[in-house]
Amino acid sequence: MKQNILQSAFLCLLVLSFASSMAQTGTIKGIITTTDNQPVPDAVIMISNITKHTGNDGSFLIIKMQPGTYSLSAFYPGHDTIKQQVLVEADKVAAIYISLHISAQQLKEVVVSTTKNKYKADKASNSLRLNEPLKDVPQNIQIVSGAALADQQVISMSDGAIRNVSGATKLEHWGDLYARINMRGSQIAAFRNGVNVVNSSWGPLTEDMSFTDHIEFVKGPAGFMMANGDPSGMYNVVTKKPTGNTTSGEASLTMGSYDLYRATVDVDGRLDKAGKLSYRLNLMDQTKNSFRPYEYNNRYSIAPVLSYKLNDLTTLTFEYTLQHVKMSNVGSYYAYSTKGYAQLPIDFTVAQPGLDPTIINDHSSFLNLQHKINDQWKITAQAAYLKYDQTGSSMWPTKVNDDGTMIRNVSIWDAASEIKSGQAYVNGDMNTGNIHHRILGGLDMSTKNYMADWSQSHDLDSVGAEFNTYQPVYGTPVNGYPVFDRTRSLEERANAAYGTINQRSTGLYLQDELGFMDNKLRLTLAGRYTYVSQSAYGGKPDIGKQFTPRVGLSYSLNTQTSFYALFDEAFIPQTGVMRNGAKVKPITGDNIEAGVKKEWMNGKWNTTLSVYRIMKNNELTTDPNNSAAEGFSVVLGEKVTQGVEFDMKGELAKGLNLIVNYAYTDSRVTSVATGITEMKAGNRIPGYAMHNINAWLSYKIQSGALSGVGVSAGFNYQADRDTWSWGTAGTKNLPDYFRLDGGLFWEKGNLKLTANVFNLLNTYLYSGSYYAYGGFYYWQAEAPRNSRLSITYKF
Repeated sequence: MKQNILQSAFLCLLVLSFASSMAQTGTIKGIITTTDNQPVPDAVIMISNITKHTGNDGSFLIIKMQPGTYSLSAFYPGHDTIKQQVLVEADKVAAIYISLHISAQQLKEVVVSTTKNKYKADKASNSLRLNEPLKDVPQNIQIVSGAALADQQVISMSDGAIRNVSGATKLEHWGDLYARINMRGSQIAAFRNGVNVVNSSWGPLTEDMSFTDHIEFVKGPAGFMMANGDPSGMYNVVTKKPTGNTTSGEASLTMGSYDLYRATVDVDGRLDKAGKLSYRLNLMDQTKNSFRPYEYNNRYSIAPVLSYKLNDLTTLTFEYTLQHVKMSNVGSYYAYSTKGYAQLPIDFTVAQPGLDPTIINDHSSFLNLQHKINDQWKITAQAAYLKYDQTGSSMWPTKVNDDGTMIRNVSIWDAASEIKSGQAYVNGDMNTGNIHHRILGGLDMSTKNYMADWSQSHDLDSVGAEFNTYQPVYGTPVNGYPVFDRTRSLEERANAAYGTINQRSTGLYLQDELGFMDNKLRLTLAGRYTYVSQSAYGGKPDIGKQFTPRVGLSYSLNTQTSFYALFDEAFIPQTGVMRNGAKVKPITGDNIEAGVKKEWMNGKWNTTLSVYRIMKNNELTTDPNNSAAEGFSVVLGEKVTQGVEFDMKGELAKGLNLIVNYAYTDSRVTSVATGITEMKAGNRIPGYAMHNINAWLSYKIQSGALSGVGVSAGFNYQADRDTWSWGTAGTKNLPDYFRLDGGLFWEKGNLKLTANVFNLLNTYLYSGSYYAYGGFYYWQAEAPRNSRLSITYKF
């Protein structure tokens, strides 16, 4: 009863916050041009702590301004600021025309240069639903730009993208099958264009960077913004969209160690002279082997996008992406020993040549409608359909012996995933008296179904004829190759093997960001109601429903510096099977975050410093008493993760770009559920490093005979690393981790050459854990020293 009263009071406060009467106000309308009278798109307009960006035609509109005289500033990032006095009168329009100290040709050169080298972003994509600069958002959001990904030669989501974000670690590699990223003490959720694409613990398929525009990492409580996401955070892969400009593009060829051959094409243009119908097409084809014998990962992708402007206010965009993968057995990346980690050569493999490949087809389609009601209100609706089919196998040992022999077991892994998602939300700006309101409200709905057959397995080796890890022989296995029965449908096999996961969810949310003191002080009040019905592994459907509030506070000390604080309640449905048949409860908890954001050198680079505390109840973890054939879970109890994070990125000097970040993370069990004896209060949660430091530096010579030549270097250091799963008494922890990369590049006109060497020190790098039931250690190694060379031509 008390909770219902509090919820009702909170909703009333939220609604009444912008329901007061309107005062008489004026409007400012203007156009920003170059010195040769051409429009300047994306110029920055600042007045009374209100920030606007000009449209493609150089125009801007600011409404609901209180009468008075204001100082208006206009600039294009990296160039001089023009200031002008503006008189605002009630019920009148003040017309402003400003010419910046930049020509159209210079503007074009700046845009090209920025596209190549810009590591810093000022605003999130529309799919995050935020309609304001990142420095005003009361939350830590980091964006990995396409330029950074290209400079680092990142080719997929699991290929090093996380080095650009503080506190993000990836513990299992899985041969580029999926990216399991941990941050702030938990595995974070994966999103694509604002849609949660997680349908099991083993997905989604890693996105290729050929069709990726940038990646957004939302740190901390993401549940309100993005539906059912973990309070530790999420990442959102934003795909490339048409720009509406005349035809342009680029073609790239990459060659590298271990037989990497990769070609990409990106074409962006119009299909009519008026620019109403525009397109984007990205193609990729890749073959890649491994530093371990008999491993390969070949893939191609096709990603067409069409965008149609129905009128000046409405745009409809459709995109489809196909990712096709043909790869070796997905479990062959592990190595095993009873003596400890890294006991075998770095190129050791249990892979068996002759096994059938794993084939994956990943389809995703999005239909997005954006309608601008007026200059203050916009409606967005999006429908998404994602389908994933996999036919293949995995591998895990039946037995690992002290003498280095083992019995390898191959198990079937056929799977299918289907996700249907619908979203509709509205963004708006309005004033009530002296209070500015930035409003967000909407509806999310999704249906997810996953099925998998893990029920069939086959030992490649036998007792007396084991596989010798010290002297491996990869001839025909003594027990021959597996022949799996696929005569029945996958659905029938998955149901028989209790390999199904199903979820249906609905979320309603409303947020008002109230701006006081000319919008210097911003108070965010929000509430979300979530309903989820789900079942897993043959269990009965569980229903969860919860109202969760969100309160944020942000204060702009000046146009460069802002402070923020945030409180958010967590509600995350989870799946699992309890040994005693008990009902699985959703995760609940509280999240607190505070920080400071600062722009430096007129916005050329920025820093974010944040501190946080996340508390969770009812979180499931793997039952330590499981045998090899069991998949039971246990309730952990209460878990608290807290830490400090620092991110810095941007252009420090002309041609010098830098990304630096540091994270301190401490995640522990604070209370243990009744009956749990394998863990105690105070134990660390597995799956993270207490200290994580990343840096990436890129410098290009600006003039002289070596103009266009550049050098880049970066490192990742992780200290006090934990294993990726619960161990037992005496389990060895992971050693500290240090990886150094570096390279050269040359850029002239439309041509660019990029060469990088990874793991320059040729260090044996790995992550792993201890498997108590089998009595052995297992780990996955990273590649020793390796290199890539890319040739890119823009047209």
